[in-house]
This record gives sequence, C-alpha cells and structure tokens, in this order.
Amino acid sequence: MRARGSVRRSPRPFGAAGVVPWLYLAPALVVLGGLLGYPIYQLGLISLFTYTQAQVSGGEAATFEGFGNYQHLFADPEFWQVLGATVVFAAACVVSTLAVGCALAVLLTRVRAVPRLALMLAALGAWATPAVTGSTVWLFLFDPDFGPVNRMLGLGDYSWTYGRYSAFFLVLLEVVWCSFPFVMVTVYAGIRAVPGEVLEAAALDGASQWRIWRSVLAPMLRPILTVVTIQSVIWDFKVFTQIYVMTNGGGIAGQNLVLNVYAYQQAFASSQYSLGSAIGVVMLLLLLAATLVYLRLLRRQGEEL
Repeated sequence: MRARGSVRRSPRPFGAAGVVPWLYLAPALVVLGGLLGYPIYQLGLISLFTYTQAQVSGGEAATFEGFGNYQHLFADPEFWQVLGATVVFAAACVVSTLAVGCALAVLLTRVRAVPRLALMLAALGAWATPAVTGSTVWLFLFDPDFGPVNRMLGLGDYSWTYGRYSAFFLVLLEVVWCSFPFVMVTVYAGIRAVPGEVLEAAALDGASQWRIWRSVLAPMLRPILTVVTIQSVIWDFKVFTQIYVMTNGGGIAGQNLVLNVYAYQQAFASSQYSLGSAIGVVMLLLLLAATLVYLRLLRRQGEEL
C-alpha cells in the first residue's frame, strides 16, 4: 500500500531521457563516423584480402584470405621482435614525457611571471614544431661531424644513430621534447584549479614538495593525469616520423623498427598492402585494449571518469 499523501510519479516517455544527449552529439558522431569509422572499416576489409600492387593496378582480382594475413604476420619472428621493441620504447617515452611534463608544471607554479612566460613560450614552440623539422634539428645537434653535443661532451665523431640503443635514446629525447608541453600545460591548468588552502595546509604540516605532489596533487589531478597518460600512450605507440627520419627508415638492418614503420615497409616498400593493413588493425586493437584496461583499473580504485 502507498502511504497517504504520497504522490505517484508518472513514468517518463520511453527513451526521452536518453535520446536528447545523443541528438546533441549526432553531428559530431556523423563527422567522426566519416573521418574515422570508414577508414577503419576499409583497413579491416583490406586486411582480409590479398591486396598487392597487382590488385591495385587492376591486373589481378583481390582474393579473400580471411585471417590468412594475420596468420602469416603472427608466424613471422620479426613481427614479435618489432612489437616488443615498440612496447618498450613507447613505455619509456610515456614515463619520460609524464615525468618531465609534471615536473615542469610544478615548476611553473613556483617561479615568477617572467620566467614562467619564457618557459611557456619555449614549450609551446617545441610543441608547435613539425615532427620532421624537429627530427632534423635533433639530428644536426647530435651529428658526429658538426653537431655541438659531441663537442660539448668530448665524444669526437661518435655516431648516435649507429647503435641500436643510442639511436632509440636519441629518438626518445626528441619525442619527449615535442610531447612534454601538452602534459605540462594540462597539468599546470589542473594545479591552478586546486584550492590554495589545501596546499598551504599541507606545507604547514611539514610536507615536502614531493610528498605534496604524491599525497595531495596527484590524487586530485588523477582524472587529468588519466587523459594525458592515454594520449601519450596513443601518440608514442604509433610514432613514425621521428623513427623514420632520425634512423633513416628503421636503422641498420631494421634494428630500430617500430610497428608503424614496419607497417609502412610492408605496405609500401614491399607492396603488401593487406599485410600492412593487418599490422594497422593489430595496433588499433592493442591501443584499445590498453586504454580499456587502464580505465578499468582506475574504476576499481573508485575513480570517476
């Protein structure tokens, strides 16, 4: 029985509460569907066929292979070597970018207006520099014959791009240089939104700067850190320009190959477009899986995203 005086709420029209937000999002979803959905569909479709230069020129018809391209890819030891190198390299880039960006974001809150403006302009300049231009500049800086870095360090004619690990390290420096401004600006905006009383209370309690960051700022900025982490993972996992330019297409005997460059070589250098498409699909699935796992771990910790 209903209590006296209680008012029975009439049910809302079916789907009324859920349709309105989708109507606002519909224009953007249509644009994204055309710009992203259709190319992804074509990528997956080509990966299921035999599609080489003969099919492109119209000399032969494309034949359906099913998962044959994926079986060939997974049976290739070079693919697994490149995948492992890509994961390690991307993880190093993400960690380094987040560390540098967060450290400089905290530094921006500690310096005066003029140094802060200079640092912001320098960072935005690095962020706005095209990847090809930035890679060429870094190659000149570390050039064994004319580069100023070797002269300052007394390394003589040491070639940074000859060795596998030194070449990866050089590319990592360039990737961090052009990526940290996004993290720095985003985290700095988040820090400025934190109430000053919270930071003052932590300082009065005797907390060090590292303790304030770890126990106060980092938990409050976790949604922002989630966004910049996911963005960094996506950007660094699919690095192409820096590797291709700075290691001349993947290094000596392919020692500096990453998945994006490997897919380019298979698709365009070898004209195996279907195999290159299969690599692209694998990269897409790996990035989606990594993003979903990261978000799931955050939700288990009670974070609202």
